[in-house]
Amino acid sequence: MVLKNGFCYAVGIMSGTSLDGIDIAVVKISEEKEKIELELTHFDSIPYSDEVKQEILELCDPNKAKIQMISNMNMLLGKLYGEAALRAIADASLRPEDITFISSHGQTIFHQPEEVVVGEHHVTSTLQIGDISMIAEQTGITTVGDFRTRDMAVGGQGAPLVPYADYLLFRDKETGRVLVNIGGISNLTILPPDGDENQVKAYDTGPGNMIMDYFAKRIANGKLTYDKDGELAASGKVIHDWLEDLLNEPYYALASPKSTGRELFGEEYANKLWNTADKLSISYSDRMATVTKLTAVTLTDQIKLHLESAQIREVFISGGGCYNPTLMKEIKSGLPLGVKLRKFDEIGMPADAKEAMVFALLGYQYLNKRTNNFPPATGAKRKVMMGKVAWGS
Repeated sequence: MVLKNGFCYAVGIMSGTSLDGIDIAVVKISEEKEKIELELTHFDSIPYSDEVKQEILELCDPNKAKIQMISNMNMLLGKLYGEAALRAIADASLRPEDITFISSHGQTIFHQPEEVVVGEHHVTSTLQIGDISMIAEQTGITTVGDFRTRDMAVGGQGAPLVPYADYLLFRDKETGRVLVNIGGISNLTILPPDGDENQVKAYDTGPGNMIMDYFAKRIANGKLTYDKDGELAASGKVIHDWLEDLLNEPYYALASPKSTGRELFGEEYANKLWNTADKLSISYSDRMATVTKLTAVTLTDQIKLHLESAQIREVFISGGGCYNPTLMKEIKSGLPLGVKLRKFDEIGMPADAKEAMVFALLGYQYLNKRTNNFPPATGAKRKVMMGKVAWGS
């Protein structure tokens, strides 16, 4: 890809497991002597309508999803992503012809990194919807997407993908860092000081906001979609016996690389926890305090596993969870003295825009015919070029 005047403009699109909406980052990408720099030009976050969000949630439930629903939403999301991209481009005071490409993660509705047997075949799979041809047609801009499947084709889990950018952009020569994203699911990247990529660890630690959001909705009879400012959790106390039971979930003991999603920690799992709390006569506020602690403990326990080997001294948090003061307090209390807890903005990239910006980078590398997966994180057998392309008009 030829950069005009040493840079190009791109649009990164991300829609995560929290289903908060569509994150759109207009990014200026420059490169000199193989050193890539990303600069955020504009960021929009556009909420889904209640109807679209509810239908996506149903698509994530194998008992409710139908082929027609999947097909329709695949095209609709492509349309919505294209419209959102055009809006963000205009808000950035740019024109579609100023944009070299769009890079879209799509919306994950199914992720199965562990093998199942189909006939005589062993199969792993993942499915992200939001058709890239529809985006390209809506905008006239070349669009890259469908990243995860190529990594799975070479034995990887197709996730997490963000550690590729974490290693490329944020490792430090002297200080061990942990980069954490708390969306629906929590994930981390362990970056030893000046380490090579084979020393990096990255994986999903377990639930992020997913169970807390479900509990907030139940407590408020649908009037809340999340625990605003962590107020519900702050008003309760942690029920430690119940927490110990929750920590027996087998996923937490699995070795990395590992990844997870709504298939394990989604609505069915959260409802099971809610019903258990009913049987134990746990108050609403104590329920919220306990599942908030669950997210914190499953994260900090994993960080402590790498504390000395990676010389960890800084933990940077991005994602919706960084705006929950109660969760942040619990995370801080779970970290050893001498380890600083910071918001991701302090590292030089806006936390809200991080994942959308990362997908702009992945698309950039793909169009430059460079590998863009990260085998230490996904478990892939080799480096590959992830992505597919729909050329613009």
